[in-house]
Amino acid sequence: MPQAFRYYETGAPEVLRWEHVEVGEPGPEEVRISHRAVGLNFADTYFRTGLYPAPLPAGMGVEGAGVIEAVGPGAPASPRATG
Repeated sequence: MPQAFRYYETGAPEVLRWEHVEVGEPGPEEVRISHRAVGLNFADTYFRTGLYPAPLPAGMGVEGAGVIEAVGPGAPASPRATG
């Protein structure tokens, strides 16, 4: 089962929780990606601390690379297939 670091309130690193997450089918104009690498950077810290507002709950890793597993209606079939 997929796992992710999530937080339900802003604050210090102690607000992070390592959780199992449910990943469903992609909706319109969405893709489901199996991540192979996830980058954590200052933006993640800013979201976690509340410096950058974000809807909660939220997760860590705003950058990533992986393999497209499923494509929702209206989504490009390839990351390079933009209009």
